Amino acid sequence: MKQNYQLQLEKILNEPENAGKRLFLHCCCAPCSSYVLEYLSAYFAITVFYYNPNITESEEYQKRVAEQKRLVEAFNREGKCKFPITFLEGEYDPKLFLEAVKGHEEDPEGGERCGICFGIRLREAALLAKRGNYDYFTTTLTISPLKDAERLNQIGEAAGKAVGIAFLPSDFKKKNGYKRSIELSREYDLYRQNYCGCIFSRNEVEHG
Repeated sequence: MKQNYQLQLEKILNEPENAGKRLFLHCCCAPCSSYVLEYLSAYFAITVFYYNPNITESEEYQKRVAEQKRLVEAFNREGKCKFPITFLEGEYDPKLFLEAVKGHEEDPEGGERCGICFGIRLREAALLAKRGNYDYFTTTLTISPLKDAERLNQIGEAAGKAVGIAFLPSDFKKKNGYKRSIELSREYDLYRQNYCGCIFSRNEVEHG
């Protein structure tokens, strides 16, 4: 039976004891995080965790991480959030990603290579969330209409169980979340990349 992750999330958000709890939020990019931060910062004290070793080109990585920092600073400066947002950048090591996906270079976008990539990022988020005594961790990745929310939630739940930290279920594209992220991207003039991050997804976009 297909899970409704948005309803699961709303149930957690509506529990009074969760107000102001600490959330470790893995962010893939500023545009995707914009709506998620606007939405969840009314409920949680959020740490944005920027960890994306799948971005195989350093220049692209630096551009994206700078945009993420700029957005967090803008939200805090404008008092857009009930609770201040903090920022943590993970280690940038594209070799880790490339080693993990060896043999999957020709996988189609959305295939097994992507599942490996999601696992790398969510496991690291789970480990650091546990180490930092956060109440929950989750990812902005489910906002993309191109990504399978069920698959991401299953990977996140497994990572959380493995280290003993609660994974916050989500399907952020619901309730016009993706549409709102586009509006916020325009409002803040955010750089919106046209591929996920790795050299393989870039090649697929450029060469079909």
